[in-house]
Amino acid sequence: MKKIIFSAALITAIIIGCKTKTNPDDSKKLNLAFESKSNSSVSGTATFTEKKGQVTFVAKLSGLSPGIHAIHIHEKSDCSAADGTSAGGHWNPTFKKHGKWGVAEHHKGDIGNFTADQKGNGTITLTTNEWCIGCEDTTKDILGKGLIVHQGTDDFTSQPAGNAGARVACSAIIK
Repeated sequence: MKKIIFSAALITAIIIGCKTKTNPDDSKKLNLAFESKSNSSVSGTATFTEKKGQVTFVAKLSGLSPGIHAIHIHEKSDCSAADGTSAGGHWNPTFKKHGKWGVAEHHKGDIGNFTADQKGNGTITLTTNEWCIGCEDTTKDILGKGLIVHQGTDDFTSQPAGNAGARVACSAIIK
């Protein structure tokens, strides 16, 4: 009987100990690298950081043509196709029309446009509570999706994807 009580107490202590070892600020972070696609020389990184119900996304890219480029989250974490089409279409778990983030109806994957400078370098940052990293809400969870950078500008109106041109970089959003 004493062994059973001791074992139960030990198991309880281990469980409590494991719970206290979780990150105290409950943050999660993903660091990703882009692969060039469509015979481009685009490279870069993306970071997703979730903290207190907000996800902050930062992408830093180089090798782009100067000007405006679109970036979107796509359905699949598959960057195997040379032109990036293996990532599927825009991630749209709530079945909305394509549009501009925060202005009109939009896909959860419609991040938007950013500008590359004369040297081909560009950065974009977005913070939202419409995404999560590995949560149980399939309408918010970005894990298992793809991140695509496009050659051109998202016009925010053409359906279903904004007419942004070729896919010049891809990254799988995975742990």
